[in-house]
Amino acid sequence: MKIKYKIALYYTVSATLMLMIFAVLVYYFSSKSRKAEYLERLEYRARSIANVIIEDGHVKVDLLRKLDRTTFQDLYKESILVYNTNYDLLYSNLKDTTIRTHRSLLDYIKLNKTFSYEKGSGEEVGIYYTEENVSVIVIVSSFDKYGFQNLQNLSRILLLELATAVLVLVGAGYFFARKMVEPIDKLVKEVDSINANNLQDREVAVQGRDEIAKLAVNFNTMLQRLSDSFDLQKSFVSNASHELRTPLASIISQLQVTLSKERSAEEYQSVLTSVLEDAESLTDLTNGLLQLAQSEMKEQEFVFGDVRIDELLMDMANLIRLKQRESKIDIQFNKFPDNDLLVTCFGNESLLKVLFINLVDNACKFSKDNTAHVFIDFYTQYIMVQVKDNGIGIQPEEINKIFEPFYRGLNAQKVRGHGLGLSICKKIVQIHNGHITVTSTPEEGTTFTVILPHL
Repeated sequence: MKIKYKIALYYTVSATLMLMIFAVLVYYFSSKSRKAEYLERLEYRARSIANVIIEDGHVKVDLLRKLDRTTFQDLYKESILVYNTNYDLLYSNLKDTTIRTHRSLLDYIKLNKTFSYEKGSGEEVGIYYTEENVSVIVIVSSFDKYGFQNLQNLSRILLLELATAVLVLVGAGYFFARKMVEPIDKLVKEVDSINANNLQDREVAVQGRDEIAKLAVNFNTMLQRLSDSFDLQKSFVSNASHELRTPLASIISQLQVTLSKERSAEEYQSVLTSVLEDAESLTDLTNGLLQLAQSEMKEQEFVFGDVRIDELLMDMANLIRLKQRESKIDIQFNKFPDNDLLVTCFGNESLLKVLFINLVDNACKFSKDNTAHVFIDFYTQYIMVQVKDNGIGIQPEEINKIFEPFYRGLNAQKVRGHGLGLSICKKIVQIHNGHITVTSTPEEGTTFTVILPHL
């Protein structure tokens, strides 16, 4: 079922139920009011009769009979019974009818002074009236013909109004539901026309400030993120293809030239050395792509544990020295920790090794003396690691671009690399809820600062 039909249905059903409850309450209180009013009228009738028949300390029933024959009787199917204190029937307006009044009822009226009762044929009221030391029991019963007719008319009116209201509610509910859902229908049509080929500069129209407008704003934000992701993916594929093609083309061309004729042993060795360098470059690029893909994984997909940053940096320095014998790595504490927890973070050890290997390896490559200076510091809630070099530095206009995949500064083109390391570093830091920043002065050096929360 469509949402607009659901809205119309829920609106109609809920409004109908409320109207039904209102109609039932109106009928109920009208019925209660009729009953109370008619019983009060019967009681007044009984007291008037008792007041009329008692005169000068005697019960004058003849006066009541005379009045009964003229104008006294004005209630529909009225029954009047008058008893003395000995329960003798003094007067009755019922002719040719056997009269039976339970003694217990008369006892009750005499004891409680009043009595009222609702029976199928109407209402009945009894009173115990005393005047000038003379007491009588008067019982009056009647059927509220006009009251019940009014109730029947009221019930017909309420049912008719309820049926009319339901029809109006159905139409109004559908109209308002369609108006409410109309922006959603427009949003659906616009979204249905969007695909991967026309994401650029596509936006859903936003009107108003309601929840649907917020949905449209969020959808536009999502479209922008998708567009950026697709652009990044296209750029990544293009750059990766280019970077992979370059060493492969170099290897193939060198081998083709070498195989075109016989070469000396020295020439073969020179070619193999060059091919080995290209193969190593290809291996570095492949490893970088794998690390970049791994860094794109969600935090939940990694195994996290307690990692001592100082020990990890020591192990990492040994690995880099084995890889590049001419590299020098100087690791220092700005202040020594009193507690191991101050230099321990909750993270993935393999990813953190990749992070600091990339930073330190870059520092060694770009330093004039192949030296990387690493400083470890800690504060109340986080660990700070700074990696410094004294190399060529980064131009100010390139600072904001160096963390993009495959981006390399103009002054770094001569240094071996593929521009993947820093983008991998940034993603690893983000996975660990940290921050990475860079400051650089051209021809003086660059400092990368990594901040990670400690235990």
